[in-house]
Amino acid sequence: MRPAALLVCLSLFACGASEPQTQESTRTQAAALPDFTALVKQQGPAVVNIITTRRPSAARGGGPGAQGPLPEDPIHEFFRRFMPDLPERGDPGPGQGVGSGFIISEDGYILTNAHVVAGPSEVTVRLADAKREFRAKVVGIDERTDIALLKVEASGLPTMRLGDSSKLEPGQWVAAIGSPFGFANTVTAGIVSATGRSLPAETYVPFIQTDVAVNPGNSGGPLLNLAGEAVGINSMIYSQTGGYMGVSFAIPIEVAMDISRQLREHGKVTRGRLGIGIQPVSAELARSFGLESSDGVAVVAVEPGSAADKAGMQVGDIVLSYNGKQIDGVNQLPRLVAGTKPGTQAKLEIWRKGKREQLTATIGEFGPQAAAPAGATRPEGEKSSLGLAVRELAAAERQELGIEYGLEVVEVAEGPAARTPIQPGDIIVAVGQDRFSSFEEFSQLIAQRKKGESVALLVRRGEGALYVPIEVG
Repeated sequence: MRPAALLVCLSLFACGASEPQTQESTRTQAAALPDFTALVKQQGPAVVNIITTRRPSAARGGGPGAQGPLPEDPIHEFFRRFMPDLPERGDPGPGQGVGSGFIISEDGYILTNAHVVAGPSEVTVRLADAKREFRAKVVGIDERTDIALLKVEASGLPTMRLGDSSKLEPGQWVAAIGSPFGFANTVTAGIVSATGRSLPAETYVPFIQTDVAVNPGNSGGPLLNLAGEAVGINSMIYSQTGGYMGVSFAIPIEVAMDISRQLREHGKVTRGRLGIGIQPVSAELARSFGLESSDGVAVVAVEPGSAADKAGMQVGDIVLSYNGKQIDGVNQLPRLVAGTKPGTQAKLEIWRKGKREQLTATIGEFGPQAAAPAGATRPEGEKSSLGLAVRELAAAERQELGIEYGLEVVEVAEGPAARTPIQPGDIIVAVGQDRFSSFEEFSQLIAQRKKGESVALLVRRGEGALYVPIEVG
């Protein structure tokens, strides 16, 4: 009883406990809250329920009782995108999954998520009136942005009014319409929590974060502003339990419409590609490169023959701007490059060895990157002043790694290096923006730094590369 009494006390304190609320004050408070009734009536008919059917797959492993993936399970598929370690499930036979979508043209084009329709043998679209169903054709899928475009053979269909997600601000009311757990035309509401949100393994989408209740089956449904305009597509949630926990994410409508246009016109999505590996510029890295701020991104790899290589970009360059737009986040540059039409020229401002330079790159087309093999580890090595024991790589090892020269870390002793993520097997290929061609040159570059200064080592590990700042002892 004590908690209940405490709640009453706090409530009275908050209200002043002077006099009861009048009907007028109650009406005033109610008028200040948003009313989604008109929004649902106007836009609800354009929201559809998507039913997917997957036929039995062949058993894996070839033995009795071997199983393949489960049929489209809405819960598994929905959360698999944000939890990549979620294991595959068995496949006992045919099954159905549910999702959402919305109509963007009277002749039957429909937007939804790629993960809603990826894999199923059949896709059925059920309209909001629950009286009409259509077999849908998957026009195209773009897994990198999780967008899919469907087409049904119909005319005069209700369409969704589209808005501008760039006008969204944290704190604004928004609503979602979809089919959570198969309950069609369910409306939930909340506020925008953040915009331009970057998520793990999601390079090309600046997500809208909300606290709108989104659950399995809501995937592909619209996120609407109070004007009844679709400003996003509900795509995923963050969850530690498998259920909604107050954090949901939507793909901005501009991203979705650009992808749908390309799928409709070309059947695929074309993206620009620069051909570099990048990392954020921390405060320590900025100091080591002589930068006054941590804006921009550091180039840690340049693919031979790529657009960046042909433009003269080098490992250790700091990209400050792209076509006049300042780079202030590690995910911003990939999005800008991806949105550039292949074959067009782009202007890049870089920081190289203490001064600003301009480069012009002819943007290539996005494609798979080749994996770089790792070198072998040997136990012997020479001690450096940073507390690292390193060895020179043989010519064959350098050729295999695709580098001109490098030092392999064979031991991390006590000292500054012990407080960094550097580990045996890593390959050091540069000190700051300077390459070296011998252990002596490497040692000289370190010796040029004063005690207490930060030096950035460019380290290769497997397929990746990263600048690691180390304080000179």
